[in-house]
Amino acid sequence: MKTLQLRADFLRAAQGKRQGTGGFLLQARPRDDGAVLVRVGYTASKKIGNAVMRNRAKRRMRALAREVLAGQGKPGWDYVLVARPQVTVTRDYTDLLTDLKFALKRLHGAPE
Repeated sequence: MKTLQLRADFLRAAQGKRQGTGGFLLQARPRDDGAVLVRVGYTASKKIGNAVMRNRAKRRMRALAREVLAGQGKPGWDYVLVARPQVTVTRDYTDLLTDLKFALKRLHGAPE
């Protein structure tokens, strides 16, 4: 798993598929470069709160990605987790895990 760093990659992911959940928004798109890595990015705007809250939201989303996307993410796809104000930081971690698994199923068309 690799972290997205270029703004252009975030913008391309924003134009791909998206699935909202109670804790965050998941954006995803397949890449055409033939690579088999799963790439992940994290976004927490100033709407989330001060720097402490934004960093806390990103830490939680990174932990989610390590736990779920490392095993269930599709190779060759880019994923961006976008924090939601007042929710990503306060929502129970097990609920966030369930949200991410649900969002992946919906994005990739797997039956529920």
